[in-house]
Amino acid sequence: MPKRHTRPLPRLWLMTDERMGDALLPSIGRLPKGAGVIFRHYSLASAERAVLFDAVKRVARARRLMLVFRGRQGGHGRHRGALTAPVHSIPERIAAERNGARLIFVSPVFPTTSHPGGRALGRVGFGQLIRGSAVPVIALGGMNPKRARSLGAFGIYGWAAISSLTGQKL
Repeated sequence: MPKRHTRPLPRLWLMTDERMGDALLPSIGRLPKGAGVIFRHYSLASAERAVLFDAVKRVARARRLMLVFRGRQGGHGRHRGALTAPVHSIPERIAAERNGARLIFVSPVFPTTSHPGGRALGRVGFGQLIRGSAVPVIALGGMNPKRARSLGAFGIYGWAAISSLTGQKL
């Protein structure tokens, strides 16, 4: 049987958010080819969310971006078979690995404007949480290119953000 070619998973991800407003599509359009987008917008009504998702999908296809969203097999979430999974604790990391996630999004590494006053893992907590992970790690929470480089010693696969990839203070 011929070997199926699968492209590598993105190392850079944009997490979408209702607060992005009109900056959403232009921000996706500025991502480098091969980046990824996690489409969230959970508070929107189903019909409105579907219309927005279709617009995001058109831009993502044109830019050759990987688009992932919650609620479908292979999407983003804590369900079995999720391609990507959010992780905030060691038990969540273990569950994501057992459920077959191919990437884990560990957060919040640093303080973030998305969750003002929320407790960040910090470098030590982040290192403890990902130690021994069997799945590549995407760092999330207060991330920017400089902070991502600073986590290189932890062997992260990549990073994700909202504000630093949109230029917005959310």
